Amino acid sequence: MSCGLVCTNLGIKPGQRFGVKGEVTPGAKSFVVNIGKDPANIVLHFNARFDIHGDVKTIVCNSKNNGEWGTEQRETTFPFQEGSTAEIFFLHDKNDLTIQLPGHQFKFPNRLGLQVIDYLAEEGDFKLKSLQME
Repeated sequence: MSCGLVCTNLGIKPGQRFGVKGEVTPGAKSFVVNIGKDPANIVLHFNARFDIHGDVKTIVCNSKNNGEWGTEQRETTFPFQEGSTAEIFFLHDKNDLTIQLPGHQFKFPNRLGLQVIDYLAEEGDFKLKSLQME
């Protein structure tokens, strides 16, 4: 999977909402948005899988604590289409993150107890066009 944009020192605190907007490439297999403290401590690994690793049109979420992956959570609502614009918003809370997609939202636990999100990285079949902080 190709590596994309990496942002550090974001300073996102509980109660803040932020989002990414970009283009899903034609023929996409998957894309990832990682948010957390640093590459070894990811509070949310958001992996939109079009058709890869045995998953078809599934969102797989996970966390990484000191380099160790946690238990995956799967969402079957899949609003993404190859060759189209994608927009994902995240609401940071001390207990969980709310992932807001077009027409659907779900929660993922803040397993790391992270109070400040400083790191965001995207990779795969997604071209980031904007990062929005509220």
